[in-house]
Amino acid sequence: MAIRPCGRPSDGDLATPVGHVALTGQNIVNGTAQVELMLAARHRGYGHATAALDAVVDLAFGELPMYRVTAETHTDNAPALAVLAKSGFTREGISRAACLHRGRRHDLAVFSLLRPEWEELDRPRAWDA
Repeated sequence: MAIRPCGRPSDGDLATPVGHVALTGQNIVNGTAQVELMLAARHRGYGHATAALDAVVDLAFGELPMYRVTAETHTDNAPALAVLAKSGFTREGISRAACLHRGRRHDLAVFSLLRPEWEELDRPRAWDA
């Protein structure tokens, strides 16, 4: 799903995607899935990533029979770590040297959000917007 900016005049063409969010690896039997999120650098810091992550998580728990959603990011990706924490994800651990990016090995921080934790979040759901 493409992420599109909402109503800031500096965004230019509001039809141009500024990022990508996806729910992947869905296992209906186990109720698990992974979330992927990428956002163009110049659109970071405006809440787009948190809004997109919250929307896809609401889809996973509110419309689909998911019980656990996971996410991974480089351990030094401070903006992504902050977005995951803000959206209620719990850091579970680190997968050491699990990602090869630009010729270098990186550790990945592993996060998860469980259905009961999502139910306890005090925020509007995507369908309330």
